[in-house]
Amino acid sequence: MLAKLARSIPPAATGDEPAFLFEPKWDGFRCIVFRDGPRIELMSRKLRPLGRYFPELLQPLAAALPDRCVVDGEIVVADPARGGLDFDALLQRIHPAETRVRRLAEETPASYVAFDLLALDDTSLLELPMRHRRAALVAAVDPGDVVHLTPASTDRDVAVEWFEQFEGAGLDGVIAKPIDGIYAPGKRALLKVKHQRTADCAVAGYRIHKDGKGVGSLLLGLFDAGGEMHSVGVAASFSVTRRAELLAELEPRTHDALDGHPWRGWAEWQDQQRDADAPTSPSAGSRWNTGKDLSFVPIRMGLVAEVSFGQLENRRFRHGVSFLRWRPDRSPESCRYDQLDVADPVSFLDVVTRQM
Repeated sequence: MLAKLARSIPPAATGDEPAFLFEPKWDGFRCIVFRDGPRIELMSRKLRPLGRYFPELLQPLAAALPDRCVVDGEIVVADPARGGLDFDALLQRIHPAETRVRRLAEETPASYVAFDLLALDDTSLLELPMRHRRAALVAAVDPGDVVHLTPASTDRDVAVEWFEQFEGAGLDGVIAKPIDGIYAPGKRALLKVKHQRTADCAVAGYRIHKDGKGVGSLLLGLFDAGGEMHSVGVAASFSVTRRAELLAELEPRTHDALDGHPWRGWAEWQDQQRDADAPTSPSAGSRWNTGKDLSFVPIRMGLVAEVSFGQLENRRFRHGVSFLRWRPDRSPESCRYDQLDVADPVSFLDVVTRQM
């Protein structure tokens, strides 16, 4: 079951009956757990096996779940230092080497957050209303240190409080589930409300679209207190027409672009490697697709873009970043991290212990 984006948390129902069950929106790997006695399978939303990457979850799931069931939930990893979720550490857990998988299971152990019960014993619960599936989930799951039940409430004021507070734990917003809705696999039957903010970023260069025509993305940078510009992500998803317009606008700025460019070393390195017919710079490469060329075309510094983003994690934007407009009134050097509104930290355990 999927969610469609909503601009705000939906209002409570008129009358005495609530319309939605509100839950925090977890920022992890969606995971459906199939248990049949001693056999436990962890599957992604697209039914790809996940169990080999998270061996530390199998024993706690066996202790927390009924002998025969199907549970929907999310795999997350919490940062031991700050307590909030760490999506980058979670991404690192997907690795082909078993020795690395075992080591990371000890160094950055995962947790499982259950939020729906799809089957129990021989009975499918897909056609039951959400309110009854939630009650069955609470009765069936015995949470512990590793396996948790997501908080849930029918009170919109509580949902607003979660939306404002839980961002500091690395959560992604709030989910609103129709309280009488059935479980509809593959359909966008839920509503999700995500955090959105804006930032002014220096534009350091661009990448050509994968079709070879026009600008595919703009490379964004922010300066720290010491004056160093860090890569914070890219703005993309331009229309075909806008990609061509951007190329016409930016191509003249490629001349003498490296004079005083903060990322001159990166750009020169990638040019050397390209001339040597070697892979692109480690700074530009992708650990998820080693064949993907993430080199860029530098432009003369001077452009500032206002973008919208959802979260900042480990000094980079998470999820999609959208271009809003150019800011000719701003200089690149004024685009600093301290402009960003950062949520107060909240620990993962504080979130999962707030049962309603």
